[in-house]
Amino acid sequence: MAAYHVVLVHFPIALWLGAALLIFLRVVNDGPMGHAADRALPVFLILGVVFGAVAYTIGLMVWDWQALSSTPMGRNHMLTASWSLAYFALLAITRVIQGEALWHGTARFVMLILSGVGVALVGITGTLGGHLVGNYTEVGDVLRWLGWEIYSTYYVPNLTVALLIILGVVMAGLGVMAGRKTAA
Repeated sequence: MAAYHVVLVHFPIALWLGAALLIFLRVVNDGPMGHAADRALPVFLILGVVFGAVAYTIGLMVWDWQALSSTPMGRNHMLTASWSLAYFALLAITRVIQGEALWHGTARFVMLILSGVGVALVGITGTLGGHLVGNYTEVGDVLRWLGWEIYSTYYVPNLTVALLIILGVVMAGLGVMAGRKTAA
């Protein structure tokens, strides 16, 4: 049954990476291609969330929770998988609710930054999952270089917390600037 989880996770990964590409296309192109990318975006995001929820559920059925949660890497993988699914679900909700308004002013760059964060999060989740099943990648070495020892750490490293705080301040500042332009 583990093979089903491994196969299934590639669907949300592909859809979410495709959604990030569509966001990029919409940010850099206001023409017909950008509008076509925007029309496809909700489909990619919503299908990604549906397939992500299925893959997440299958993963919980495949591996015993006691065994998975007893290892730092297992906990890290579950944590980042939960974050990835929640993150892209919120991105999908934001796109559906905000519609065309997302692509005016500073909001378009906020979407670009958010999609980049989502891609990084999915990449880390996939790396940890790959390590759990014995497929090692150099991404694990990059994470170690950034201060996250994936075989023993089950907390958020200080550098990550600092980057999240900086990103939060930048995003809040962009939101305030966008609100002032809208009010004017």
